[in-house]
Amino acid sequence: MENNKIRIGITQGDINGVGYEVILKTFADPVMLELCTPIIYGSPKVAAYHRKSLDLSANFSIINSASEASYNRLSVVNCSDDEVKVEFSKPDPEAGKAAFDSLKRAIEEYREGLIDAIVTAPINKHTIQSEEFVFPGHTEYIEEQLGNGNKALMILMKGDFRMALVTTHIPVKDIAATITKELIQEKLMIFHRCLKQDFGIGAPRIAVLSLNPHAGDGGLLGTEEQDIIIPAMKELADKKILCYGPYAADGFMGSGNYSHFDGILAMYHDQGLAPFKALAMDDGVNYTAGLPVVRTSPAHGTAYDIAGKGVASEDSFRQAVYAAIDVFRNRRREKEARTNPLRKQYYEKRDDSDKLKLDVVADED
Repeated sequence: MENNKIRIGITQGDINGVGYEVILKTFADPVMLELCTPIIYGSPKVAAYHRKSLDLSANFSIINSASEASYNRLSVVNCSDDEVKVEFSKPDPEAGKAAFDSLKRAIEEYREGLIDAIVTAPINKHTIQSEEFVFPGHTEYIEEQLGNGNKALMILMKGDFRMALVTTHIPVKDIAATITKELIQEKLMIFHRCLKQDFGIGAPRIAVLSLNPHAGDGGLLGTEEQDIIIPAMKELADKKILCYGPYAADGFMGSGNYSHFDGILAMYHDQGLAPFKALAMDDGVNYTAGLPVVRTSPAHGTAYDIAGKGVASEDSFRQAVYAAIDVFRNRRREKEARTNPLRKQYYEKRDDSDKLKLDVVADED
């Protein structure tokens, strides 16, 4: 059983934020080490500094690669300059470089098959920018590095509450021009496949939010619903994808209608994330769907305002680890089911023997 433990690669994120605090608090619980083999990509020196400064009890081993990771033990792969300094709550280009070095190494070892899934601690999207990292965030970089041509879908989730986004990190002034019928259909198809493959939902029901207030109010407040969103949904409904709406976002969330669906597709970042974080930020999870790699992260950011104070909650990070484990297992089960399909059982017509007949079902894929 030990050899079957899922290997979770964890990036250190911004070393001046709460990343190490929530990581070390999570794995101070020995039960977490029974569920997976965690490998931090970062700096043993920085990890030790956080542990001492915040009086945390988690122990870890220093290794050169995930191939050396021990079961029932938290490990740290050194991939940062030993001279990097921790200055809690301070945006620092050196901390940004350390965050990027951690992310690069995790991706390299994922490609080598040394880890099974990736959980990313929060980064500062400004300080991480460089000639190599010119992306709005983790999601876009990981899509470019590990997507193999697949498009990513950002999903914020807590239990059965799953909020996906058509557009993510773009200026508000560009949202309407970015939303097209093709983009909505792309995101809906990724969402539909994710709900089936990653969460085991046979016939997922997806609610689609409108772009304009009051769903455009019949064209009075905008025509994107009539011209783009509704036609996109109708074409996918003909393909047996269960999508409903578009719903006015305020009433939909305020009335609790979101609880009746397996997933919700919002048109833009704050439309989806503002209500989600109001309801579920403490233990919500950011999941990057649609890619071959399983990647999750906590729903919060670097939290500079409380960094170094020892008061950060690890709940969201712990849930991110749980989610990575669950999705990886679901994907593995689905792959095994497709590789070894059940034999079809039937009775032949006009056979008075009542003898059960067996036939082998060919793998459709």
